[in-house]
Amino acid sequence: MGIGKFFIRKRRDFMMMLHSQSLKVNEAMRALHQFVLDPTKEKSERVIHLEEEADELRRILIDELNKSFVTPIDREDIFILSRTIDDMADYAKSTVEEMLLFNVRVDRHIEKIAEAMCSASKEIAAAIGCMMTHHGVCQEHIVRAKKTENFIEHRYREGLAELFKNPDIITIFKTREIYRHLSNAADKADEAADIIGDIVVKKS
Repeated sequence: MGIGKFFIRKRRDFMMMLHSQSLKVNEAMRALHQFVLDPTKEKSERVIHLEEEADELRRILIDELNKSFVTPIDREDIFILSRTIDDMADYAKSTVEEMLLFNVRVDRHIEKIAEAMCSASKEIAAAIGCMMTHHGVCQEHIVRAKKTENFIEHRYREGLAELFKNPDIITIFKTREIYRHLSNAADKADEAADIIGDIVVKKS
């Protein structure tokens, strides 16, 4: 194999690994939504299992990154983008674990935010899938991901406003933590969208 073909193969591998990781995170977000609709131990374990698989994909990517001399985009961009989408799955795991541990009741805001996170993570995965080849299409996915994050933040604030009317202080504290995990996941989706946008600008 010529050195040119070797470098091309490595470039494709990194893009494939980032895309695979983002698809796994989207799968975790869809499992989170299913858990919210039916908060059982079995469904929580599905989210946790997918988060662990996403972690494994990130570890493989970082291992390959440490061994590679040439990368298709800045080494730091690969590392930060991978870490950011991994954080989304981490917050999904924290959400299901604490909802069961603290016996948090699902409300309409939690349900809508979890549903929206499916969309946000789907757009991030789609953006990563085409960020090296179709910049215009990638930007469209970025815009949709950021719009979804804005929707989530609006629902987050609405949820808090309603929650603080509850006379039960313990319920407020427990539910607010779940809101925060979901809001943090949305923030990471927004951050990932910005990172992808910066990469596209550099490659244009």
